[in-house]
Amino acid sequence: MRIIGKMIFPLVLVALLPACIPNGGRYDVYRDPGPQIDPGPIDRGPIEPISPGQRQQAWEARPVSPDAQNVAAGDYIVQPGDTLRGIANRTGAGSEVIARANGILPPYTIYAGQRLNIPGGRYHLVRPGETGIAIARAYGVSWSRIVADNDLVEPFVLRAGQRIIIPHDGPLTPAERAAAFHLDIEDIVTGGEPALDANQRPARPTTSPSRILPPTAAVEPPLRRTGAFIWPVNGAVIHKFGPGASGERNDGIKIAVPLDTPVLATADGVVAYTGDGVAGLGGLVMLKHGDGWTSVYGHNRQLLVQRGQSVKRGQAIALSGDTGFADRPELHFELRNGRTAVDPLGQLPKR
Repeated sequence: MRIIGKMIFPLVLVALLPACIPNGGRYDVYRDPGPQIDPGPIDRGPIEPISPGQRQQAWEARPVSPDAQNVAAGDYIVQPGDTLRGIANRTGAGSEVIARANGILPPYTIYAGQRLNIPGGRYHLVRPGETGIAIARAYGVSWSRIVADNDLVEPFVLRAGQRIIIPHDGPLTPAERAAAFHLDIEDIVTGGEPALDANQRPARPTTSPSRILPPTAAVEPPLRRTGAFIWPVNGAVIHKFGPGASGERNDGIKIAVPLDTPVLATADGVVAYTGDGVAGLGGLVMLKHGDGWTSVYGHNRQLLVQRGQSVKRGQAIALSGDTGFADRPELHFELRNGRTAVDPLGQLPKR
């Protein structure tokens, strides 16, 4: 076996590491990686494949019942001793929604005799462990609409006991609700974390890929981003960011690489998602880096990290592939700041 530093040749990796994500077809290796880019110091990290059975997601582990309460619009006169949360519990509306409708800012002070406008609508009471994705799926609406209607902001983590407005498009059957929901990257970025109970704290990241974090446990993301972004692979950019010739929009870039090329973390971060639940992107890893930044790595044949794992810049997190809708071995790479997709070429080192 030939070894250079800590990196075993990809052909050896193929033999040692059976695929975790089935592709269903033969691999046509794209052998021209294009201009080489020096990503700087690289730590390949441990190469330990994670089985697909360990990848249950929070929105699958804690399904949601569509039992939203219809609240009629009206007024409420504040009584002595009232709190905004108590008024929300009494009326069935959300405390944040009431505060926003009445221009009440933190620390949300109200006074006896004050007349409050109670916005009407369908309000869902968030239970411990529920995610935005599961709530959106239960009602057959897009999570992005729920985010907009409730004016949710970074870090988009719900809390148990919170009441959120559910957009209403008319009654739907369970089959219609399931057909109306489509998971996308923004959903996972903003609606993938389970709601915390009153005294519950998020799980602290670990460096071990062998720890299996319960899917209903929230992951503590980094607060601040450390260091600059590096290229996740060496290769030619074959699709750029933005609208394509046929009108479709690419929220990232696609980089051609040989099959089983190690895919590297673009910066220090915490793994927020691993799986193949987003149509078209195949094996997918998502990292959170702090300051609202998230990176996305798609079309991988094999995933090497686990949700809740902390990783270092340059650490191998996957092996490239042609899973999903890829027609050759390539990497789909995105950078997002909050809900907004950002052109990676403006953030990565110049060639």
